[in-house]
Amino acid sequence: MQIFDKVHAFMWDSMTQNNCNTYLIDGPTRILIDPGHAELFDHVHEQLSEIGIGIEEIGLIICTHAHPDHIEAVQIFDEEPALVTLHGAEWGMVKSMDQYVQAFGISLDSITPDFFLKEGDLSVKGLDLKVFHTPGHSPGSVSLYWPDQKALFTGDVIFKGGLGRTDLPGGNGSLLKESIKRLGELADIEWVLPGHGNIISGGDEVRANFAELEQYWFNYL
Repeated sequence: MQIFDKVHAFMWDSMTQNNCNTYLIDGPTRILIDPGHAELFDHVHEQLSEIGIGIEEIGLIICTHAHPDHIEAVQIFDEEPALVTLHGAEWGMVKSMDQYVQAFGISLDSITPDFFLKEGDLSVKGLDLKVFHTPGHSPGSVSLYWPDQKALFTGDVIFKGGLGRTDLPGGNGSLLKESIKRLGELADIEWVLPGHGNIISGGDEVRANFAELEQYWFNYL
């Protein structure tokens, strides 16, 4: 579904199968954020088809982090022209866990990034994003801020009424707190588009969510 101009969300709401929300930025280069599980990618593929976009028209895939429910479907694009990127620290974690990654049926060759994200500006044919390295849920988690739309893509760093778990390999509660505090300093956010759960819209709702995280959820980190 279209959320606002040039952004479509393919929301995952199954109560029985874990997968992530996937987002499309329909810009000069079409950007897909977090394609999800390979075996569950049909719901994204079908919705892309409904708006007249084939997977061969995706130019860039950004993975906010490398947990299987966010990155596995990158394999589907192995023969497609799309470039793939994620943070270098995240790729280091993936390579260090090669045997476990393969146990999920994922070949490293099929998900190898074409380049690495780093903190700072990312310009994709005139569409300007800001990349924030936001570790805590995983070592190389990133959040993406699109200033023109005041939209923040958070992966599994924060959700509506919640935050990412820290009990998986590379998780760190102290780092997650610092990452969330940094994002909360972006005072003009109007949209939070998380990796799971509902989208948050409106500046007041966004600020209230950050306040709830600090006042309540930080106690559990």
